[in-house]
Amino acid sequence: MLLTKTQIKDLTYQINGVAIEVHKAIGPGLLESVYHKCMIHELNMRGISFKTELVVPINYKGLQLDTELRCDLFIEDTIAVELKAVEKILPIHEAQLLTYMNLLEVPFGILYNFNTTNIFHDGQKTYVNEIYRILNE
Repeated sequence: MLLTKTQIKDLTYQINGVAIEVHKAIGPGLLESVYHKCMIHELNMRGISFKTELVVPINYKGLQLDTELRCDLFIEDTIAVELKAVEKILPIHEAQLLTYMNLLEVPFGILYNFNTTNIFHDGQKTYVNEIYRILNE
């Protein structure tokens, strides 16, 4: 896990660059799975380590529970990324990402909606939790 807010901001800048490049290359209006595959390709090209479709573990009273929770992209074991291609981001989409962040015990998450004309201004939201708040600058 990254140790400072500055390192997280730098990594976020790189991830945003990946999303912008994907959106610029193929535009809005496609299925989420298409953007996912393109993001994977672009992350690989840039040498950014990640896990895809990571099964998010739930530990309940010492028991590891099987779930259907899958984080689209888990970047550098630090940032949870959820991809959407929807008309509008709904509270359930935000709850999904916040759940992943809390269960993975990471400080930062990014939600991208590729179904927008400008992904950077209209299609990207970042989220932090209590873990982020205690990190050093």
